[in-house]
Amino acid sequence: MTLGLYVHVPFCETKCPYCDFNTYAAIESLMPGYVDAVANEITQWGAWLKHPALTSLFFGGGTPSYLPTRDIAKLMRAIYAAYDLPSDTEVTLEANPGDCSRERLQAIRRTGVNRLSIGVQSFDDNELRLLGRRHSVDQAIAAVRSARVAGFDNLSIDLMFGLPYQFAASWAHSLEEAVALEVEHISAYALTLEGGTPMEADVAGGHLPEIDPDIAAEMYNMTCETLAAAGYEQYEISNWSKPGLQSIHNLTYWRNESWLGVGPGAHGTIAHGPGAFSALPEQGVRFVDIKPPRAYIERAMAWRSGGALTADTLAGAGAIDTIELTTQAIAMGETMMMGLRLNVGVSDASFRQRFGVGIADAFPNAVNDCLKDGLLEWVGERLRLTDDLRPLGNEAFGRFIAEAMG
Repeated sequence: MTLGLYVHVPFCETKCPYCDFNTYAAIESLMPGYVDAVANEITQWGAWLKHPALTSLFFGGGTPSYLPTRDIAKLMRAIYAAYDLPSDTEVTLEANPGDCSRERLQAIRRTGVNRLSIGVQSFDDNELRLLGRRHSVDQAIAAVRSARVAGFDNLSIDLMFGLPYQFAASWAHSLEEAVALEVEHISAYALTLEGGTPMEADVAGGHLPEIDPDIAAEMYNMTCETLAAAGYEQYEISNWSKPGLQSIHNLTYWRNESWLGVGPGAHGTIAHGPGAFSALPEQGVRFVDIKPPRAYIERAMAWRSGGALTADTLAGAGAIDTIELTTQAIAMGETMMMGLRLNVGVSDASFRQRFGVGIADAFPNAVNDCLKDGLLEWVGERLRLTDDLRPLGNEAFGRFIAEAMG
């Protein structure tokens, strides 16, 4: 059974104006308590689930590289003790370029981290200032080179397009720089103005220009063409990799499989399955840890797991704030919504094996309408987004969720 582990690190040296994640600046005094609390949550989950094997591990945030190396090492020791972590397991840590000195990365590599996701965002210093990033273009390039010297042979970088004042030529330059660095994986996301963020307020107040969707679409098409010509394979709407180097952890999300989430505000989902999972409802449960770091630390530190893992014992366990039983309808809808993001789409055979019904039988209206409108196509026994209308994927996703919700 697939099981990933996500560790949420809520600390940032500065908070970017577009970010709406559960992250905080100027709470460094909570780091020691946070590390102890997460280590305990990791340990208790491992004991409760009988020390399961992990298929991937991901430190996200926030800025995981902002944690002292000794704290990363402490969390890795807790994970090694609580889970079966094969030597070839993908272990990713998100890093800010400014934290990526050669010596620091060598120390992080020794903890067992074998993949870095570096938050570059842009290879234009003006755009980096607009985004509130604390690094420069030169630091971003140096970070990738330092990671190579430190022994990392699996690197990913994040890039953002559709920014205020961003032009196609600037985006083309960022893509060219990314390709020249020969990283194994590139995530390219269109900026989304999330409600309540400073950047959203600046656009709403007229201090920054509205994002032009036509320019953003042009940039997306440019991304697909440039990266394909450079030998990258697009495997998900916003993700490209060298052959065979897709993000294993993110594939767990897109396939709607199981993962644990630990840390303030972390989300997790566990499907019904063998062993410790057998007492869960047929389609499993989703859960969210409490968001405020201080409350999280108090509750996670006090947790002592025990007994059978059921929906009842999961409710209120440790730092868990809310749980939701996943019905068959919700699980089917989310499997389609997430799976259609992948270029290969969703396998009808796998869907039928999991849910006992084929895709077209479960969603006759959504399938027929999307086929008629050219949003989806059958390729063998897989249902996938058509290449030309891939940027309109949200329209297809919404139809499946609407039909699932009845």
